[in-house]
Amino acid sequence: MRCIATFEVTSMALLFERTCRKKGIPAKVVPVPRKLSSSCGLACEFPCESGDEVRALCGEKKIDVESYHQLEDNWT
Repeated sequence: MRCIATFEVTSMALLFERTCRKKGIPAKVVPVPRKLSSSCGLACEFPCESGDEVRALCGEKKIDVESYHQLEDNWT
């Protein structure tokens, strides 16, 4: 399983990645998977086991996440 956070603006995706990495959570910016949206955009992939910590961190740092998704390993 992979967890993906989507965003309405690119700057939030970049802030999410940077903030997670500073806390030791391996996050990376990826294209939004086609099964989630046909429009262009960026999302961030992060370990599902870090989901609670990621959500708390986003609330604390005021990072606007559009939605969270759990996908199979082959999600592209």
